[in-house]
Amino acid sequence: MPKSSKDQIDVDEKKIIQELQKNSKESIDKIAKKCGFSRQKVWRVIKRLEKNKTIWGYHAVIEEEKIDRKRYIMLIKRSNNPIGDSIDKIIDLTMHQKGIDIGVEVHCSSYLHGQYDWIFVFSAQNIKDAKKFSELLSREYHNIISETILLEDIFSVKKCHVVNPNVKKFKELFE
Repeated sequence: MPKSSKDQIDVDEKKIIQELQKNSKESIDKIAKKCGFSRQKVWRVIKRLEKNKTIWGYHAVIEEEKIDRKRYIMLIKRSNNPIGDSIDKIIDLTMHQKGIDIGVEVHCSSYLHGQYDWIFVFSAQNIKDAKKFSELLSREYHNIISETILLEDIFSVKKCHVVNPNVKKFKELFE
């Protein structure tokens, strides 16, 4: 199979993506060595993935506790009412900005298929701020939300493809 075939390009891209997911700060030289590619090829593939929006950006994986924050997950069930103009608020991230105003930082916001329709993963200083955010969402979208569940993430064993370096502390929760 020629090196430039579509299938081979997909395989090569996936190798590079996997390395970036492990550590996006890794040097292009090290990624190239791990994948068995030239530095130039890795650079070209990364630029192409960024240009076509396969890669949206890069971020650091944070231990919220060390910056005096906690991580929360909110599940939302939609009502049967039409979504109407609320879609514009979702797209322009209205609630993300309102969250910032009360000390909440939204890390992930996704539309789901299943028992719940939406998930927010966010950090806040405490449960009080997390509940304020939950109540704010419920008020803002009262016509399309039928139920919310707020959960506190007690311990992340693995987050964003990275194993927690303090994973041994997880055992302490059960001793």
